[in-house]
Amino acid sequence: AHLAGEGIRANAAFTGRANLHATVNGVAEIDAIRVNAVNAIHESITLATLAPFVVVTAGQMVATVKIIPFAAPADAVAQAEAVLASGALCVAAFQPHRAALISTFLPGMKESLLDKNRTSIEARLSAVGSSLVFERRVAHETGAVAEAIRQAKKEGCDPILVFGASAITDRRDVIPAAITLAGGTVEHFGMPVDPGNLALVGKMGDANVVGLPGCARSPKLNGFDYILWRLAANLPVGRAEIAAMGVGGLL
Repeated sequence: AHLAGEGIRANAAFTGRANLHATVNGVAEIDAIRVNAVNAIHESITLATLAPFVVVTAGQMVATVKIIPFAAPADAVAQAEAVLASGALCVAAFQPHRAALISTFLPGMKESLLDKNRTSIEARLSAVGSSLVFERRVAHETGAVAEAIRQAKKEGCDPILVFGASAITDRRDVIPAAITLAGGTVEHFGMPVDPGNLALVGKMGDANVVGLPGCARSPKLNGFDYILWRLAANLPVGRAEIAAMGVGGLL
């Protein structure tokens, strides 16, 4: 009961074990420091959880508490309760978002590639309870991309997803330059997740802007999923959060 935060249900104990399940679809938020602290108290008390920030569905088991022998020392139980004075485990529920997709093209590029962009993004958005409500296909030029970003923001879209005809190479490239020209800011470029290294996150007012890595066209897990899951659950995705994705980031 002490462990369970928002979006978590603690089930009745049986055979020395109590399981905790998600009550909503969303992202598991797990305080690893406190989980480790509980497991360090006494060998009789064990707590196992899913990895932090994974996607979970309502009803899914997120953690299990197991008492190893027939009983645990009272002082060890009291210490564990003190460590878990507030929920160390919760699920940030997915919230519906109205997303925009801006795809850029170069001369000679096939329309089917841009169609693939849309198909991939729509599937990902649907999986987290959001929808694509705005799409623009513009030349791979700073001014054209900046204008499309402004339009998406004006129509209340968040996040604004930008799929470049070529990968972002640095902060002076077309997509980051367009974000700046539109009046937004580039918060972080690059991430320690592979595939997905060349992702970019920024802001346009209160809306999130994401420069997508090329691997986001694939249905396979990649760094953009890590970003989208958190945005869909209204969790922050800035420089600090992305920098902390390296452990487990080799996909």
